[in-house]
Amino acid sequence: MRLVPLPRLGLCLGVTLLLASCHGQDDAARTDASTPVAAVRTSVELLRKGDFDALWKHLLPPADYAHLRADWNLHQRNLAPATTAERERFDQLMRQLTAPDAAAQLYAQWQPKLAAMERQYGDQLPILVAVGEALAKRAVGRNRDLSTARKNQLDQALDALLPWAQHAPWFDQARARQALEVATTTARQLRLRSLEQARALDFDALMARYAIGYRGLEQVLAIYGLSLDEALASVRPSELSREGDHAVVRLDYRLQGTALSSDIELVREHGRWYSRDLLQNVRRSHRQLAAAAVAGTPAGAASAAGAD
Repeated sequence: MRLVPLPRLGLCLGVTLLLASCHGQDDAARTDASTPVAAVRTSVELLRKGDFDALWKHLLPPADYAHLRADWNLHQRNLAPATTAERERFDQLMRQLTAPDAAAQLYAQWQPKLAAMERQYGDQLPILVAVGEALAKRAVGRNRDLSTARKNQLDQALDALLPWAQHAPWFDQARARQALEVATTTARQLRLRSLEQARALDFDALMARYAIGYRGLEQVLAIYGLSLDEALASVRPSELSREGDHAVVRLDYRLQGTALSSDIELVREHGRWYSRDLLQNVRRSHRQLAAAAVAGTPAGAASAAGAD
C-alpha cells in the first residue's frame, strides 16, 4: 500500500508528502471539522506543526483511519526482501550521516565538488531549472488522477517557485555547511541503523519519523530561501459553496511572494468535513489491498497496480 499524499491544501509543494483505533476516536474529537473552513484550517495547523499522526486522524473518519493503519502494517509484512546492494547502500548512507563530526567530513568532501559545479553549471542553472519545471509540468499533465483544475493549480505553483529555484544560492559554501548540519542532525534523530529496521516501522513509528524528516526538510529549504512555514501561515480558507453534505473551500495563500489560490471539495460524514479526493484515494487503496489479499497477490503488487 502506498500512503496517499497528504492533502495539498492548495500549497502544491511537493509538499510536498500524510479513526477507529483504540485511541483515535478521542484524539479526533479534539480537532475541529464542524464546518468546511474549520476542517481545512485545522489541517493546515497540524501540517504546520508537523504532527502527522494527528493530521491523519483529523483527515479521515474513524473506520478509514483504522484501515490506513492496518493496510500499512499489511503492506510492510508483504514487502519483498531487500537485496544485499540495497542494504549496503542504506547502511553506508546512514554511517556517513551519523558518524562523529559527520557534517564536517561531508563538507570536506562536497566543498570542492560544489566549487566545480558552480564553475561548470552556474551560468546554465536558470536554463536547467526551467527544463526541470517543464518536465515536472509534463508529469502533472499526464497524471490521470488529477483534475484539470488541480493540474492548473499545480502549474501555477511551479511557476511561482521557478524564480526561487533559478536564483537560490545552491553553490554557497556557508549554506551548504548549514544544510549538512541539519541533514546529519536529522539522520541521528531518525535512529535508523539498518534498512531492515526502517522497513519494520509500524504506523506510529513511521509518523514520528515523518515529523522528524519534515522538520529537517523545512530547515534545509529555509536555508536556501524557501519558507514552508511562511507559506502555510499565509493560508486563508473561505467557503465558496455548500449544498447538503458537499462544499467547496478556496485557499488563498502566498508562495514566494506570489498570490495563489486553490479549491478543495469536501464532503460531510457523521457531522465532520473531509477532503473528497483524499477519502476516495484512501478507500480505493484499501479496496485494492483487500482484493489482493483475497486473491493471494502480494500487497506490494497491489500497490503498484494502484499506481498505474
